[in-house]
Amino acid sequence: MLPILYQDAHLVAVDKPAGLLVHRTVLDAGETRFAVQLLRDQLGRPVWPLHRLDKGTSGVLLFALDADTASAASSLFDSEGAIDKRYLAVVRGWPQERGRIDHALKRLPDDARATARALEVQPAVTHFERLARYALPLPYGAFDHTRCALLALHPETGRRHQLRRHCKHIAHPILGDATHGKGPLNRAVADWLGLQRLWLHARALSLPHPWRADRIAIEAPPGSEWRRWDAARVAD
Repeated sequence: MLPILYQDAHLVAVDKPAGLLVHRTVLDAGETRFAVQLLRDQLGRPVWPLHRLDKGTSGVLLFALDADTASAASSLFDSEGAIDKRYLAVVRGWPQERGRIDHALKRLPDDARATARALEVQPAVTHFERLARYALPLPYGAFDHTRCALLALHPETGRRHQLRRHCKHIAHPILGDATHGKGPLNRAVADWLGLQRLWLHARALSLPHPWRADRIAIEAPPGSEWRRWDAARVAD
């Protein structure tokens, strides 16, 4: 069963585990388990996903419980600034303590059959803060250890794969990212930790309730696997 973080008459939020697709996609046609299907069976009623989380990303995933709410809430997700999302990520290297990434991104196609031509470029902004530094006993480049860092990420915009692409842009890719990171390093880190995953977690989501005057805030604390990094932590 998917852990339920929030539920009312119109909305339900779950803590999605890493490795689970939100819904069926031609880009991952071999998968047979999806969050939409699991939650529908768990609740015994239809559900409508309101936003994306990559397969490898864990954390807060929000659904509508009826079509009218899905329509109303979707308009909020399409409005810049209405939704506040917060993430945790472990990245390669030691970034500065805090920063702002303002780097436009091309719109990515949803379908593998889409053409590879240059697509629309969209503004994209992400803020980050370094929460911890790690030094793994794995030689990397000119160092006799591998530098990693825990970041709090706050996207102002909601572009597809924005956080993964922005972290790559500043030369600090998210560990476990097979598309934007380094395969040999990802494998070495996974072996050292005893766990292979994308180290990206959606820890909080807040938005205006579509049918009420208040704002709701939903949090998903990171799972116990994140404590595996504690052994490699170094003082700031």
